[in-house]
Amino acid sequence: MVVKAALIQTSLCERADAPFERIQKAMTDQAIAFIEQAAQQGAQVACLQELFNGPYFCAEQEPRWYRYAERVPDGPTIELMRQVAARNRIILIVPVYEEERAGVLYNTAAVIDEHGKYLGKYRKHHIPHCKPGFWEKFYFTPGNMGYPVFPTSAGRIGVYICYDRHFPEGARELGLNGAEIVFNPSATVAGLSEYLWKLEQPAHAAANQYFVGAINRVGTEAPWNIGEFYGQSYFCNPRGQIFAQASRDKSEVLVAELDLQQITQVRDVWQFYRDRRPESYVRSSQAVLSQGDAR
Repeated sequence: MVVKAALIQTSLCERADAPFERIQKAMTDQAIAFIEQAAQQGAQVACLQELFNGPYFCAEQEPRWYRYAERVPDGPTIELMRQVAARNRIILIVPVYEEERAGVLYNTAAVIDEHGKYLGKYRKHHIPHCKPGFWEKFYFTPGNMGYPVFPTSAGRIGVYICYDRHFPEGARELGLNGAEIVFNPSATVAGLSEYLWKLEQPAHAAANQYFVGAINRVGTEAPWNIGEFYGQSYFCNPRGQIFAQASRDKSEVLVAELDLQQITQVRDVWQFYRDRRPESYVRSSQAVLSQGDAR
């Protein structure tokens, strides 16, 4: 099966110190326009960037951003995106700030099918707290729902969010759970992780023999200006090869064809799942002692 998939990277439409409601409306309107463009190009599934309908507010530690969180799936953003998905007959991955209950907040991505049905959500597991301006532990509780894979008409879809991509364990879990396409919506800046951007996710794709769609926002976000979000959203195949890439500095939609048959072709050659030895990967205290004795 050949799937047409889209990645949507955008810049901030307003300064981050503009009224919150204005920022949210501008970012949402921009995203919907790109979703419609993706659908017009024949895309069956589209993924938005991390925290798509606002700035990357983790650049500061300020409680006012807690007001940005909403329920998933019962909040207004997911309800709106369900309508957008149904109207455009497109599967959507929608990353938002989720409030489970007062004081318990997650970095979450909802998955919606082409009929507007809410399929479920993924909550970001790995939460960074580091310079320059990635103060996420101030805002997010670590995910607690595992690594779900969602059966859709465009294949079996998994989600990994931004900083998660530095951890191969979750990427493997998604593969073991049957993912064929893994989307990673992100917000990352030049000088911090750019050299890893085209290294880690192709490695996950090759090690787990699935497609990866990596999304990054673009531009700088005033007043913080923690760095340049360098775009370059891309798709890579089960061999770890990047075969479609967006620009560095422009809001745009990237649409590409993913031939899911490549997964079978690659796994027929490289039997990584057959040849795994999970029983040998745990270092017991006895094994450590034995190695010490040998020395």
